[in-house]
Amino acid sequence: MKRYLLPFVVVLCNLSCLSTWVYYPVRDLYVTPQKVGLRYETVELRTNDGVRLHCWYIPAADERGVVLFCHGNGGNIARGMYTYSVFHAMNLSVFALEYRGYGKSGGSPSEEGTYLDARAAWNYLVHVKGVPPHRIIIFGRSLGGAVASWLAAHSEGGALVLESTFTSLNDIVKSHYACVPVAVLTRIRYDSISNIPKVRCPVLVIHSRDDEVAPFSQGCALYESAQSPKIFLEIRGSHNRGYILSGDNYSGGIDRFLSLYFDRTR
Repeated sequence: MKRYLLPFVVVLCNLSCLSTWVYYPVRDLYVTPQKVGLRYETVELRTNDGVRLHCWYIPAADERGVVLFCHGNGGNIARGMYTYSVFHAMNLSVFALEYRGYGKSGGSPSEEGTYLDARAAWNYLVHVKGVPPHRIIIFGRSLGGAVASWLAAHSEGGALVLESTFTSLNDIVKSHYACVPVAVLTRIRYDSISNIPKVRCPVLVIHSRDDEVAPFSQGCALYESAQSPKIFLEIRGSHNRGYILSGDNYSGGIDRFLSLYFDRTR
């Protein structure tokens, strides 16, 4: 999430602008995996409601599993390049989902739309690429964590990773604007705290105490609500830089989680 300190009175005065407060898509793909030495394929999908999605598939040698990557509310799939490289070094292939309205995908973003996008990505991996569901790691960063938790609650993935994610959109607004009537946001919920108890695969929650957007307490609440097995990985740094600043603690923590709860199903 970004620009979270925009004057919220704008939303109160004009509910039609709510989606523009939540979603910050960028059309320009300013970098591709090839620029960082990663081989990739461009994949085009069609969702159940007919929207065309642009995605990337980044294969890894001696594939350990496939990460279905759900990005945050700003930018597009190009912003995940650092993390794609981290996963690639772990022998994990990556399927980078680009939501409707972002990058080269068609349509415009909405909560229900992002869920349909995630389902289309899942169906592609399972039914077209032939990836067994238990070999898929559903990964979500920030708003993408809400999308990922929804998908994991409605599928049989091998693992769920939530990074810098909030419990619900209402909760994150209350944490910054305590006096705002939360009912104003009911049209866009992203209610991860309701989805996470339904997830049946191992869960890794990654969060920083320094996160200035999604409070650390909300990451802890998601962890407490998840079924076992589960691990909490504390990193350091801001909402948008913590995974970079944390270095080996970040990558090593993910690798240890997968070694404990994911690799044994290979």
